[in-house]
Amino acid sequence: MKNLETVIAAIQYIETHLSNEKIDLDVVAAAVHYSKYHLHRIFTDTVGLTIHDYAQRRQLTEAAKMLVFSDKPIIDIAILAGYDSQQGFSNVFKAMYKQSPHQFRKNEVFYPLQLEYNFKDQRESLENARKNSTREIRFAGEADIPLWMDLVRLAIDGFPCLEEEEHLTVLKRYIANRGALLITEGGIYIGGMMINYETGSIDFLAVHPLYRKQGISRDFLQVALTELLKNKEISITTFREGDKADTGYRKALKELGFAEGELLTEFGYPTQRMVLPRENKND
Repeated sequence: MKNLETVIAAIQYIETHLSNEKIDLDVVAAAVHYSKYHLHRIFTDTVGLTIHDYAQRRQLTEAAKMLVFSDKPIIDIAILAGYDSQQGFSNVFKAMYKQSPHQFRKNEVFYPLQLEYNFKDQRESLENARKNSTREIRFAGEADIPLWMDLVRLAIDGFPCLEEEEHLTVLKRYIANRGALLITEGGIYIGGMMINYETGSIDFLAVHPLYRKQGISRDFLQVALTELLKNKEISITTFREGDKADTGYRKALKELGFAEGELLTEFGYPTQRMVLPRENKND
């Protein structure tokens, strides 16, 4: 758990220095009194993002919030997000949000690019999970909703335009239809999946950041293939190729055997449908 404690300390430093500061590896390493080379390695290995990428995504999220919920001039928001110029901020913002800051403000719809990786409140549960590694996959019930939503917030980087209240409404419907599945370990909700039995689509697939290298998505897919969607073509939507907002979701799906389908636009965001070829269903 020592590595996790160091990562938590680095995240806490980043979270308290999001405004009006440039956050880089050297600064964070000095703040947590750790070698920058080792910090880079354990941070990236633990959460799947570099310190630069995590800090940038968090600062852009806070900037997006200010664009919608404040009257601050865009140049002031750019400076608060750690940029020297409005143009530099606008270029990065558009690459991530697919809209200019001006357009985003005009649309008045906020969604987070990245929420805080809050692992400090899960220390005890993570310790228990290490000691008791038994995993359980089961259908979600109403009582699971609060911890399901905590998982959603940790995995929000994979779901552009996700709005919590709308997701909650949809989740309740999937729970009622036995279409929402969970994987838990030692009290930690490490994965959640919503499937549509009629279309064969996986409409939501989230994995806890600390468990993304442990085959959780493959475990879900195996259950879908062998028990729930035996005679259906399985599909899922994800980021388009080259989308800078993608933290690895597209690559992970291709590694699972999904092939590229048609290009889509969902909630105004460019995505792509991915399909699991029939010959892969017995792998």
